[in-house]
Parts: sequence; structure tokens; C-alpha cells
Amino acid sequence: MNSKEIRQKFFRFFESKHHRIVPSAPMVVKNDPTLMFTNAGMNQFKDIFLGNVVANDVRVANTQKCLRVSGKHNDLEEVGHDTYHHTMFEMLGNWSFGNYFKAEAINWAWEFLVGTMGLNKEIIYATVFEGDKADNVPMDEEALGLWKQHLPEGRILYGSKKDNFWEMGDTGPCGPCSEIHVDLRSDSERNQVPGSELVNTGHPLVIEIWNLVFIQFNRKADGSLTPLPSKHVDTGMGFERLCMALQGKQSNYDTDLFQPIIQRISDFVGINYGNSEKTDIAMRVVADHLRAVSFSIADGQLPSNARAGYVIRRILRRAIRYNYTFLNQKEPLIYKLVNELVNVMGDNFTELKQQQSLIENVILDEEKAFLRTLDSGIRMLDSLIAAASKENQKLISGRKAFELYDTYGFPLDLTELILRENNMTVNIDEFNSEMAAQKERSRKASESDASDWEILVADSVQEFVGYEKLEADVRITRYRKVSSKNKDFYHLVFDKTPFYGESGGQIGDKGLIGSGSESIAIIDTIKENNLSIHLTDSLPKDVNALFKAKVDNVSRIATANNHTATHLMHYALRKVLGTHVEQKGSLVHPEYLRFDFSHFQKISDEEIRRIEEIVNDLIRENSAGIVQQTSFDEAKNMGAMALFGEKYGDVVRVVKFGDSVELCGGTHVEATGSIGCFKIISESSIAAGIRRIEAVTAQKALEYMNARMDVLDGLAAIAGCSVKNLVQTVSATISQNAEMKKKLEDFLHHEALRLKADLKNALQEINGINTLFKKVDVDNAGVIKDLAFQLKGETEKLFLVLAAEIDGKANIAVALSDDLVKGGKLHAGNIVRELAKEIDGGGGGQPFFASAGGKNPLGIPQVLEKAKNYL
Repeated sequence: MNSKEIRQKFFRFFESKHHRIVPSAPMVVKNDPTLMFTNAGMNQFKDIFLGNVVANDVRVANTQKCLRVSGKHNDLEEVGHDTYHHTMFEMLGNWSFGNYFKAEAINWAWEFLVGTMGLNKEIIYATVFEGDKADNVPMDEEALGLWKQHLPEGRILYGSKKDNFWEMGDTGPCGPCSEIHVDLRSDSERNQVPGSELVNTGHPLVIEIWNLVFIQFNRKADGSLTPLPSKHVDTGMGFERLCMALQGKQSNYDTDLFQPIIQRISDFVGINYGNSEKTDIAMRVVADHLRAVSFSIADGQLPSNARAGYVIRRILRRAIRYNYTFLNQKEPLIYKLVNELVNVMGDNFTELKQQQSLIENVILDEEKAFLRTLDSGIRMLDSLIAAASKENQKLISGRKAFELYDTYGFPLDLTELILRENNMTVNIDEFNSEMAAQKERSRKASESDASDWEILVADSVQEFVGYEKLEADVRITRYRKVSSKNKDFYHLVFDKTPFYGESGGQIGDKGLIGSGSESIAIIDTIKENNLSIHLTDSLPKDVNALFKAKVDNVSRIATANNHTATHLMHYALRKVLGTHVEQKGSLVHPEYLRFDFSHFQKISDEEIRRIEEIVNDLIRENSAGIVQQTSFDEAKNMGAMALFGEKYGDVVRVVKFGDSVELCGGTHVEATGSIGCFKIISESSIAAGIRRIEAVTAQKALEYMNARMDVLDGLAAIAGCSVKNLVQTVSATISQNAEMKKKLEDFLHHEALRLKADLKNALQEINGINTLFKKVDVDNAGVIKDLAFQLKGETEKLFLVLAAEIDGKANIAVALSDDLVKGGKLHAGNIVRELAKEIDGGGGGQPFFASAGGKNPLGIPQVLEKAKNYL
């Protein structure tokens, strides 16, 4: 049974149990400060578990693309070295939101595995929660009784809080869980050691495939547990592990999810999979990391040096490094594997097919850049090895190794490998100390501590009224104190709010809330788990009062101008450049707008001008905005632009201005004429196939154009011409300057030749050595150096000291012919350091040439006299 059939059977089974099959959420998380990536199937339902929203469907199932590389769930360093850990993986799951509970979850899991999929029931083990006295939670007797209906007691195991009590985080919904494990060993191995002794011990063939979580408690900030008003079921099954079990394999990498990719790698590198452990690990790493990086790019997260982008770059660079070190690939390869990934997974995850060209180009660009980094790092490491060899040292500084890692991205294990080849090691304690210090700096920079929410009003639905008005009477429904970077803030949630919470690229509103004589500034509005949270520096004296909430009108209008202009520009970009243009990111700010989009070449000046013309024409048309709520399918039929990496509900908000139609939850102008005018101020590349435009509107556009006109007027005044003739006048001046510069260079060249000839004629032979100690009249220290090297190249047994006063400072140069240096008695660097003392300066250099500078030009005669003493 292939993986595509297994996935579809899971969907059909839970459809028969009246579950709605929902799409996977994006792997890259937005609007949740606690997560960068989806690391479990439940993430997209977090708002429901927290009670922030009401579930539209009480039973759902899906397959969720997940990534585990950072934080609590960090599998990265194990990936490739074992048979069952991955960075990106699929998690099949079924959920109940206050509907069914343990009986259905356990019985359906058994029915699906044994009845539908035909898994041998004799290899199945289940675990139940043994209870925890500290939390005052008893053993899960209900789950135990249910499992006894399917399994003998010898294959039902008891798990501690560590293994069998699931928690969303330090606080929040939680509850006992029941894990399903399978023993995939041979009959003879099972007869020798029972699987019950190997469950949860890390055995590669006795593994967990499904976790059934029964969410029934809420963990508070003080560590205590309180019962939830509704009980939920959250299950997660590792798809790759299920395929391994059903396809009779001993490794996830031997399933049809990975083998086509691994075989393609084998073809490219000319090494058979199975030849050696090192090359097998490398192929597994590359195959796994290809999936993680490709899905992230398809979801809109490009490799970068910050947050989620840094994690993706780190994963990709790990794959490139294994390719480089163990598969001997010095040229880009991973981008060539994307097509095979699309063949394997593109039917279920269509974003891979639709974004294939972008994924390939981004990976190729990253491969080229990191391969250059590896070459540079190896050269730097060679220098460290050479220096250590001269000192007869075998231990390389851990600080230097960390600098290679941190600044240049050169991995420690490659450093260690190269050092071993040279019978050297790195000071790992120093390296770890530097790494710990960096992590501590990072932790402190992002450290934040939030107290429990103080619930004032039990209100699960917050109403946003900011589309229609900028003022509203509001009540605080909950609040909490947050400490960050040694400063205290307060998070306030209102029953309704006119403040727009940062999302969809649009920054959050600012403003005021007031009651009586008290007025408190709202310094920002953020979205967290679908709640608009208002940040303040202080807590109102009476949190139960009725408050007048007022949004900063000027800022909101400017933001709306820029958001609508973003839509108009998106439309214009597709019209001018082509329909391949797709939004890859945006920032809508009161001061400006920024828009990232797919396009594979620089936009010409003519294209920019055409884009501006289209947008400004649409502004002058003063098209009224049409906003409507409709189904997602109907919105697509209307031609609305949906963005990859965004999660849309059943009902979406469509914003239409003329022919521009987009799905958008942001704030906009009533009619395009309000924008006034639009001007692009920059266009650049931010990644392979991704361009970025920044633009301004309304007053900021006028200010920008006036500033440019002021510059033109100023240049015209300097050039003594009108603005109309400025280009012609400046061009003529540049041509004249170039001609004069050439004449000056010719003159200086002849002067330099004359000076060299004069110096050569002034050479004196002393004790068989051609000597010259002279002050020269030049205005550039480079001239002294050039003269010294020319005379050195033309004169044997030369001892030359030249000095000059340039810009009130002393400059000296010492040159020795090679035959004088070979004896070892004379060294230009040592000589110039002694001479520099006479001019209150310092310097150094090589044995045959050295230079120095000083602040005392009056010492130049003493320099020349002192130089003669060396003879």
C-alpha cells in the first residue's frame, strides 16, 4: 500500500465518523508569539482549546505539515542519524471540540489501525497515564478500562507525567494522553526480548505512532491545574512512521515517501544508497531537509538571518554541508531534487507544484552562497592550522572556531573534521562557552514573562468594530501583566475594539482609552491566538469602568492609504510584469508600504514608471471600495487573490477596488481618491526570485517628491542652469572633468618619471651598497610607495629611505633589495619602527618594504640621518 493510498484511507475513515476533513495549516506560524513553526497538528486549533473562538465543526481530521527543529521539540541533530526522526513531517490527526472523548478516540484508533489498515494487533502496545501526586491527578482508569477491551494487560503500560501527560506549554490546556506503540522487530527478536521492555526507550523499531491526548485541564502560571469547562480530544499520528509499519520497512527512509528522492540523490552523486553509513546518513539528511526547506518556501518563509528565516537557512546549510563533506558535491545539487519531491507529495500539497520554480531558484541561490562560504571558511581554517603548526600547537582556539561558526556560518563539525585530518583538535570548552554566552544574550534579548489572565468578564468572542468607526465604548474583559527587558507592560482585552491588531502585514493601531479624568495610551495592538491585545504602560485604576476607546485617526488614515495602495500596486505589477507575480510578504505602515513579490529579474525604470501610472490612474478614478463577506470558493470565483502561507476560514473578507480583488482583513480607504498620489521610492532583490518595492502615498509622497525637487533646484543653482537643462549641463561638466583629469594624470605621470630619474641619479654607493636617504615633495603616500618599488626593481643592493610631509604629517618608506634581505641582517619592518620614533609615530611591514606615519614632520631630518647609521 503506497503512502497516497494510506493518507486517503485515513481521510475516508474519519469522514465515515462524521469528521470534516480540513486543509493543513501553513507550516510557518503567524500571529502567535509562542511559535515560529507548526510543530503539531493541534496548533491551528489552539484558539478553540484556549476558548478564544467557538469551533464551527466539533469533529475534524486532517494531515498537518509540521516542523520540529527549535525549542522544546528539537529533532535536528538526530535527523539522518536514526531511522525515524525528521525535521518536516506529516501528522495525521482527529479532533473533538467538546464532543466525543476517550471512548471514541481509543476505539476508533484501534478500528482504523487493525480493522481498516490490517495492522497486526499482536505488535501493538498502549500506554496510559499512571497519575501524579504533585498535580493531584489520579491514574487514567477510564483509558485503562477501554484499552483492556482490545489488548491483554501485558501490552498496556503505565507512563509518567513526562511521557503521558501532554501540555501545550508552561501554561494553558493540558491533559493525560494514551500512546500507541508498534514493535516492528522480527519474530525471533520479539521472542528474545518482549516489546514491553523497549517502549519509550529509543529503540528504532519499537516506536510510538499515535498519541491520543485528552485535554481536560488548564495549567495556570502558578503551576496549579483547573478543570476545563469542555473536554477535547487531540490526536496525532506520525504519517512517516505509519507508512513504515504498513509497508513492512525498518526505516522511515525506506518508505515511498523518501526512497524516490534518495535514489535521485544516488544517481546524481554516483554512490549507491547502502554503500556506507556516512554516505547513507548524508543522503537521508539531504532528503529530509529538502522537504523542510521546500515546504517553508512554499508557505512564504524564505531563508534569512532572523527568526524563522534563520532556522530554514540553518536546515538548508546543514544539508549543503553533508552534501559537500560526505558526498563530495562542490556544486549546487539540492535544487535539482525539488521536482522529485513534487512528484512524491505534490498531489496532496499542491503549493509545491504551484511554487516549484520559486523553490528551486531560492535553494539554488542559497547553495551557491553557502558553497562560497565553505570555501572561504576552509581558507581561514587553513591559516589557523598553518599558524598553529609554526608554534607546534595541536589545539585550535575555540573562540576562533566559534567566530568561523557565528560570523561566517562555518559548521563546527566540519572544523573538527578538517582539524582531525591535520592531527589537531579544537578547544571545545572554549567553543561551548562562546555558544552559551551567545544563547544567553539571545535569551535576555527576547525574555518575556507573562502572568495569568485576570478574567473580569467571561466573553469568548471579541467584536472588532474598527472597520466602521474609530471610537467605541469598551469594557476590559481580561488583563495580565507582562515583563520584558526589565520593563512592565499590561495586556488588555476589550469586549469590543476599534483598534486593529497587527496582522496581514498591517501594523497595529495606537490611541487612547479614557474614563473620567484618567487617560491611558494604547502603545500598540497585537494579535495573539485570534485576540486583539492592547499594550499599555500602566493599568487603569478601575479595570471595571466603562472606557472610551479612541484610535489615532491620523495614523489610521495614513495606514489605510498605504494598505489600499498595496492592493492597487499588486494589481499593477501583475498587469505590467505578468500573472506570475505573487505576494510573498508585505508591511503596511503609516509612513510607507513595503511589498515583496515573485519576479526573476530587476524591474526596469520604464516598468516602474508604468506601474506608478496605473496606480495613480486608479487613484484618480476614485473607485469606491466594495467589501463583502463570502465563502472561500465564491471569493476564488470572483478572482480574489489568495496568498500562499495564509490560513483562510470558510467565510472570507473580499476587498475590491475596480479590477483589484483580494482577500484581506485589513483597513482600507472608502474610495481610492483619498490616497492622493503614489510614488515608488526603491526596488531591490531580497532573495532569488523575490523582489521588494517600497513606496509612499499621500502627504509622504508629496514630501518625497518635494525633497527630490529641492535637490534638483540646488544642483541647478550650483550648475548655473535651469532644471530643464540640468542633465545636459552636468553631462558636459563631467566630460570636461574627465578630459582635465586625463591631462592631469599624464602630467603627474611625467612628473613621477622625472622624480624617479632624479632619485636614481642621486643614489650613492656606500660600502658597496646603493643608498638614498631623501625627503621628497609629493602629496600622496602612495606615490612614495610606488617610487620605492620601482627603484627597488631597477637597482641591485639597494637601501632606500624616502620621507615626505603630507597634510601636516610625516610619512616614511623603507625599501631593501632582495639580496640585502637574504642575509638576514636587514629587515625593513624593524628599521621603519626605529625610524618612526623620530616622528612620534609607528609602522611596520615586510622584510623588503615597510612604511610608517607620524604626527611630527619636524623629525624627518633625524629620520634620514638615523637611517645612515644602519650602514
